[in-house]
Amino acid sequence: MLTAIIVAAGSSERMGFDKLFALVSGKPVIAHTIGVFERTDCVDEIILVGRADSLDELRKLIGKPTKVKQIVAGGAERSDSVRAGLDHVNPKSDFVAVHDAARPMITSEKITKVFEVCRTSGGAASLAEPINDTLKRADADLELKESVDRSGIYGMQTPQVFERKLLEEAYVLVAKKKISVTDEVSAVELLGRKIVLVPNHDFNFKVTYPRDLPLAEFVLKQRAQSS
Repeated sequence: MLTAIIVAAGSSERMGFDKLFALVSGKPVIAHTIGVFERTDCVDEIILVGRADSLDELRKLIGKPTKVKQIVAGGAERSDSVRAGLDHVNPKSDFVAVHDAARPMITSEKITKVFEVCRTSGGAASLAEPINDTLKRADADLELKESVDRSGIYGMQTPQVFERKLLEEAYVLVAKKKISVTDEVSAVELLGRKIVLVPNHDFNFKVTYPRDLPLAEFVLKQRAQSS
């Protein structure tokens, strides 16, 4: 059984307004994200983790029937929100996928692929994008110091899929060490466990700035027309 935790508890500070409820192709960003997981056969249940002040609005987006079993409040940090989601996962669920609500361009095919790799490669897998830009390292004054070899360098995306017990163990360690992690791979890395990346060459960027909204709409409309 696979449970998807969709993390929607961010502050949207860089956007200037709540990006998850911004309209893209006539629907809020988060509605697109939820819809993909609803349509993905390998996903058995969905846990939505949102800001405390947005839970009522999230509930209004959910239709019936639905795979969304819980809508819960997140915390100040991402790790707090994911732990809140884990507390509500069905005990029968062996695997957990964590996904950023602000990535509405994820597809069922990519979700299924990461889940398959997780199941067959040791219990931890993540979607990731190969880095193609030239990379440089600068100091605090933005003075260029050196080039960075981009071979083997990936930008982490979501979903990230894990054996449930493995992810729970990782977050126990995160809490014990009192450290901050920006994704679940970083938490599982603390355990020294094998994590396999699934390269993604399609659009799956995180909606972060106002400029991202028209591009997301273009991509989603193009996909709809070609399907």
